[in-house]
Amino acid sequence: MSKFKLSCEEANHVCDKTQYKEASFWEKVKLNLHLIYCRACRKYTARNSKLTKLVKSSKMEYLDHSAKDQIKVAFEKELAKHQK
Repeated sequence: MSKFKLSCEEANHVCDKTQYKEASFWEKVKLNLHLIYCRACRKYTARNSKLTKLVKSSKMEYLDHSAKDQIKVAFEKELAKHQK
């Protein structure tokens, strides 16, 4: 039976791996067995799932690399002016 037991720390790690589709079948089985008796890890898993759904459904817009580079150059120029 000890082969199927996970500590809470391990269960949280497997939960995170599951979120990114990196957990193996057996890790998922062990996690689900752990979640049957551990309320704290069930809560962690529920919050993790909710966070994943929120991030996936968000309509965030990101700057491309050239825009980031332009901002960095402008910042460094201004910073150099004020350091003299």
